[in-house]
Amino acid sequence: MQLTVEALQRWIINTNEKMQENKEYLSELDQAIGDGDHGHNMARGFQEVVNKIEDNSFEEAGSLFKQVAMTLISKVGGAAGPLYGTAFLKASEQWKEKTTIDQETFGKGIEAAIAGIKTRGKAKEGDKTMLDVWGPVHTYVTNQPLERENLKKTAKEAMEKTKEMKAKKGRAAYFGEKSIEHVDPGAYSSYLVFEALAGSITNEGDANG
Repeated sequence: MQLTVEALQRWIINTNEKMQENKEYLSELDQAIGDGDHGHNMARGFQEVVNKIEDNSFEEAGSLFKQVAMTLISKVGGAAGPLYGTAFLKASEQWKEKTTIDQETFGKGIEAAIAGIKTRGKAKEGDKTMLDVWGPVHTYVTNQPLERENLKKTAKEAMEKTKEMKAKKGRAAYFGEKSIEHVDPGAYSSYLVFEALAGSITNEGDANG
């Protein structure tokens, strides 16, 4: 697998499209166990990101994702902005000065992103958060050849598992047992991020022009 900067840029643009398409549903999920604004926050934030990057040319991946990170941190309300922003900022440090990213380097970026999310959110896998998607995706990426349908399947199954979890972090934790039977909105938006990535690679794992 070799993801070019152009493919990575397209990944973020595709992510924005997913957020726009699903913003109402994301906010419905958040209404059940949160503030009810996750979808609209994510849609607004990623639209701001696209406004920043769409017409720009980035020579290497680090600067692209640093721009993505800083925009999300400054433009997305609630906990989502700092969490997603920190994730992409930490990933950008692993991808600095890379004009293409192979699977191993991509995995290192996701690993760094997860560490950032854990530090910022004081959460771990199993707490019913976005980590419950990012963790399994990292495991998949570091152990199997990256393939479009399997990546999407891994993220989707991980997201769906949060429905049976009891929330232990964030506003959802206040709902206790009532948080069970609801998919975590952060897990769903994370699924959309990786679904968008799956749309940016071919089955062979090459950047899809």
